[in-house]
Amino acid sequence: YHEQLDVLMLYHSSSTLDGIKIHKSADPAVIAAAQRLYEDGFITQVDGGYLTQLGSEAAEHAQSLFTMLDAHIGDQD
Repeated sequence: YHEQLDVLMLYHSSSTLDGIKIHKSADPAVIAAAQRLYEDGFITQVDGGYLTQLGSEAAEHAQSLFTMLDAHIGDQD
């Protein structure tokens, strides 16, 4: 699932007005991750588009988890 999380992290979770475009020349794993996110109802287009409500919630959780993990790793230095 990490490729799907990576794609979700590309979105600015605070705004549903910012979309992304995954180009045909992108890494095949990224293209496949976007396809799965689209099929599961997280994004509006197979090549990115905008976050759906579900996608927006998932992106916010992903951002929060990344922030928490990053802070924890920073404490270990």
